[in-house]
Amino acid sequence: MSNYPPPHHQDHEKGHMIELIKAYPLATVISIKENQAIITHLPLVYREDGKLIGHIDIYNPHTELLRDQHEVSIIFSGPQCYISPSVYTTKQLPTWNYIKVHLKGKVNAIEDPETVKETMVKMTEFLEHPEHKYKLSMDNPRMDAAINYVKGFEIEITQWEGKFKLSQDKKKSDIANAKTELIRANQVNIEAFLEKVY
Repeated sequence: MSNYPPPHHQDHEKGHMIELIKAYPLATVISIKENQAIITHLPLVYREDGKLIGHIDIYNPHTELLRDQHEVSIIFSGPQCYISPSVYTTKQLPTWNYIKVHLKGKVNAIEDPETVKETMVKMTEFLEHPEHKYKLSMDNPRMDAAINYVKGFEIEITQWEGKFKLSQDKKKSDIANAKTELIRANQVNIEAFLEKVY
């Protein structure tokens, strides 16, 4: 039996995984229906009781699966980039560093419209942190119209897996250099990419 991924690229610290979920809440949600993968990207917020909450457009084909203890797989993606051997102080081969969290869970629909509204308010509050320039209120008149077009749900997490590939098998100075490169590359790549497609 192979030992993959290598243990040093696995992070079992739940606190680290929660930090990734909070910092990068746009999730890839995957379900299986009739041997076909149904994939949706949407923000999920980690709640204090350990569950994820979200809402989805009623016309999304995934909506019918996000209920009744249906099993889902979820991927949260953090920063990632190519690491050139030139950033290391020792001889290495090129590699790719990344941070991902893979979860499995069971999902239940939130049927009560007022509770769905409440989750939307709490999600907005979380996403507006720390400046809170916008506050969504329960009595916002647009909420009454929107609530007819969304379904709320919560996910009970049944399995956690942190994939933090951050040059942990290198010496300390090279780990530090890879971290610096991860920060630099993400800032530069985002700007260059957006200039091309925006």
